[in-house]
Amino acid sequence: MEVAGSLLGANLLNLEEDVRLAEKWGIKILHFDQMDGHFVPNIAFGPAFVAAVRSITTCFLDVHLMLDNPRTYLEDYVKAGADSLTIHAEIQDDVLSVLREIHARNCKTCISINPETDPAVIEPYLSECDMVLVMLVQPGFGGQEARADCIKKLPVLRKMIDQLDRRIPIEVDGGVKLQNIHPILDAGADILVMGTGLYGAEDPEGVVREVKGELDARIARLGR
Repeated sequence: MEVAGSLLGANLLNLEEDVRLAEKWGIKILHFDQMDGHFVPNIAFGPAFVAAVRSITTCFLDVHLMLDNPRTYLEDYVKAGADSLTIHAEIQDDVLSVLREIHARNCKTCISINPETDPAVIEPYLSECDMVLVMLVQPGFGGQEARADCIKKLPVLRKMIDQLDRRIPIEVDGGVKLQNIHPILDAGADILVMGTGLYGAEDPEGVVREVKGELDARIARLGR
């Protein structure tokens, strides 16, 4: 169970310092939002950005492909140093074959769903997933409020996963802040992606320390 620092919320004019700070705070996962302006109404980053961060850190690079056609760019992101690639269940492509292509490149896979998508859509893909990402906001822009109806999806997914003989963490992204982590954790989240809730906080190191404390307490209570 971890906190993932979302670089969408970092200071891009001082990115290396923000990466170093994340490492100092004990963050082991850095999350990248890759947006094409079509699948979501924003544009952000690209493989070169991932490669630049890879050159300065050993953190796990968690790359979220909010792209209409992620298959086209898989090799570019793997070569850039991505440790995991997330695609959306909503793409107009054969999702299962894209996940298999990612695995064939020795990269971890993740499937994501948008707020309006039923979590049952994920079930056919779990055999090829190393992680599941639930969006708690409509993807595209940081600083939104997490939606309670999206949090309610987490126990449904946890039940699906528990029926398998595999360990698949549930990651959540969108509006995660210190003030709302309790219902999110209680619902079954394992990895909390934090952007503005981390980099925009007065005491980011304190945020990481408190969230990690809550995660450790949950591990002790639930045994996972």
